Amino acid sequence: MQRVTLLGSTGSIGTSTLDVIRRNRERFGVFALVAGRNIEALAGQIAEFQPEAAVVADVGDVDRLRRLLKDRGVKPPELLGGSEAYVRVCTAPETDIVVSAIVGVSGMEATYEAVRHGKRVGLANKETLVAGGRLVMEAVARHGAELIPIDSEHNGAHQCLRAGSRPDVRKLILTASGGPFRNTPKEELQQVTREQALNHPTWKMGPRITIDSATLMNKGFEVIEACWLFGLDPSQVEVVIHPQSTVHAMVEFNDGSVIAQVCATDMRMPIQYALTWPERWEAPVPRLDWREARTWEFHPPDFDRFPLLRMAYEAQRAGGSAGCTLNAADEVAVEAFLRNEIPFPAIAEVVEETLERVPSRNAASIGELLEIDRESRAAAAEVARERAGARVMA
Repeated sequence: MQRVTLLGSTGSIGTSTLDVIRRNRERFGVFALVAGRNIEALAGQIAEFQPEAAVVADVGDVDRLRRLLKDRGVKPPELLGGSEAYVRVCTAPETDIVVSAIVGVSGMEATYEAVRHGKRVGLANKETLVAGGRLVMEAVARHGAELIPIDSEHNGAHQCLRAGSRPDVRKLILTASGGPFRNTPKEELQQVTREQALNHPTWKMGPRITIDSATLMNKGFEVIEACWLFGLDPSQVEVVIHPQSTVHAMVEFNDGSVIAQVCATDMRMPIQYALTWPERWEAPVPRLDWREARTWEFHPPDFDRFPLLRMAYEAQRAGGSAGCTLNAADEVAVEAFLRNEIPFPAIAEVVEETLERVPSRNAASIGELLEIDRESRAAAAEVARERAGARVMA
């Protein structure tokens, strides 16, 4: 039996992962569950999956979790708190597979350490490679870890690449739904509300990822992630708008052949692939019905309307810590937008200004990257305050 440590167990990827495990209890068990502040949901997961350890982000929530479990008559596992505990459960000998699904850089160190310990990592955390791609991939090569992407696009690319040899790959095509504003004129984006931006047409995700999908920043992060995962230059990674979200990725080979990965829009598909690779198991969701008529559209992205996608390409070309700053600034800007402090287009303005203020440099460790992340967040917060002040004055 393969034992799983799940970073981000109460989020959408986490709950989908647990559903895959629930359907395959004879093959998978849970060693550790790691959550943020959703203690109620975590207590329910502990009761069902009976892990040996459970970790919360704040040490102060450990006693609260213990009381919840006692009230439910559930014998508590080892209860831990804080980022050091994240690392401990991800590197434990009992852990065979780590699913990294925490949004943001908070899961980067634990994911990196899991790689250094030669674990299989199912990666759903974009920030790990966006901010620390060079360090992480060097560790993958050095320690023989398996890094299997869970993001639907990269998971699809991983599958497509099995059709040919890497030297024969001409380019990778990542698809994007385009978000809720793919047809909105640029001049109207100034009036976009928080509620409109959170209304994604295809996927149900957390607030930050949903906003990043609306700005196409999410796709920019995926470009950077793809470059690191598959050893590609940014010029070899193309983005196309595909509103139907059925084709997740395509790979074009040097003879002109294009291999596409197609499946239902359900994250349990790529999660199960990451857990069972190189095997393929019975689909955990209903299959596509090819007797139904369907239309697939593909359109080029508008880099003028969505400048964050352009910035992602530029950051990857720049190298160094530019990706780390890009991610940190975006998170700060999105939070400011969600608090109604800045308008929708100002998210990109904050990110661009922060990239100009924080010089890119090469980090020799995850600790250095986390310091650059803190520096970038402080700079972005200052830029966001300036934009918010200018908005009030107007």
